[in-house]
Amino acid sequence: MKTRYKQGGYSTQTAKEYVDTNKPIYLLSTELEEQYKFEDNKRTDEITGYKAWFSQEGLPPFSVKFENEVTLPKYMTLIQFENLKGIEIRYNVYFKADDLSEIK
Repeated sequence: MKTRYKQGGYSTQTAKEYVDTNKPIYLLSTELEEQYKFEDNKRTDEITGYKAWFSQEGLPPFSVKFENEVTLPKYMTLIQFENLKGIEIRYNVYFKADDLSEIK
């Protein structure tokens, strides 16, 4: 997701500027994407996290990284994040969360 230029650490405030937790958030991924560590611009076999894609009305699809493998509910399930945080780097915003759960 593109944003204005700003740099700092991950924060819940940054996430709240972009993702409205009062609006429905839908899961778009059917499986997690593994994220790998890079050294000297080369990918290693070390997994650093997992990524999944989500959608909310008024936003382009966005990805969220999880440090640990999480269980994804079915495609297009209404979800909520546990401890969603965002960071703005070079006109982009990136998100991470501790976990997610299905809203029933």
